[in-house]
Amino acid sequence: MFGGRVLAELRFTAGDLARMRFAVAPMWEVGPSLRLLRSGLPHAVHGPWAEQVRPRLTALGPAFGLLAELVPPTGYVPDFINPAPAGPAPTLDEELASIRSTPAGQVRRDLDRLAAEHGALGPRLRALHADPAAGLGRLAEAIEAYWELALAPYWARIRAVLDADVLHRARQAAEHGAARVLNDLHAELRWAEDTLRLSRRSRPMSRRTAGPGLLLIPSAFTGPGLYTLFAPPDPPQLAYPARGIGGLWAAKAPTPGTAALAAVLGRSRALLLAELAAPASTTELARRTGLSPSAVSQYLTALRDARLVSAHRAGRWVLYARTATAEALLIPEG
Repeated sequence: MFGGRVLAELRFTAGDLARMRFAVAPMWEVGPSLRLLRSGLPHAVHGPWAEQVRPRLTALGPAFGLLAELVPPTGYVPDFINPAPAGPAPTLDEELASIRSTPAGQVRRDLDRLAAEHGALGPRLRALHADPAAGLGRLAEAIEAYWELALAPYWARIRAVLDADVLHRARQAAEHGAARVLNDLHAELRWAEDTLRLSRRSRPMSRRTAGPGLLLIPSAFTGPGLYTLFAPPDPPQLAYPARGIGGLWAAKAPTPGTAALAAVLGRSRALLLAELAAPASTTELARRTGLSPSAVSQYLTALRDARLVSAHRAGRWVLYARTATAEALLIPEG
């Protein structure tokens, strides 16, 4: 996964096309987003997100060190951290359960390949190699801590973009067929004569090195190129940049309906929802709104009980974020 690139082809039978499906997978956001944060470079699309999240990374402590060893700045990342989604939208907990159950032999093979491509393993990965059963538990905890800090507060917004992409592709398939879908996914992909051709690939690709079918996974952080994973007997996974990512972090216009919402929720609760265009802590919300910290805490509890706000612990912070329900309530009128 995340490897070098050469021309390759993947032939399809009617059965492979019948097994082709889409999935939205949280773990396909973890590795690429971590790589982006570690680069320290400004990013044309994800800059606003990175500016908010990078200062919080120190809260991860040793967990960040483990993830930094696992996800190098470029090249290969162990395949076992991206288990093939069993359904269309696995939860992070389901994916972490799959990671914890990875056979020891696979863990060691992937880490051996990582060492061959990037040099000697770091101390945390050497411990994982020596005792995969114990190490996978620690790794799952590190991933969960990173998720809560960097992605969970933003997941409602990210998930909306990913779901919209899948809906678009499904309609495309219904109206024009699978060939149109595959030819429209990415400039590096071309479908012709029952064969999917990738102009850039990580390793030789054939049905002997891939399971049946194809898993297509839209991703917010997988760009501008494609990420591929081949681990038979699972179907090959192809993660591609989702449509609409360019506007993911764009500041939203002031919501004309806030006054009407205030009549239902109260002025202070409506104000807090409007301020949560980006996840924030109680202290930050109090500073921005002029409300006391205790009042903000009380209002956030009420909003959380109503499932309009979610809370995510990030080290010493608790970050609050709008849920998808709240986002729908705050759609500008017009």
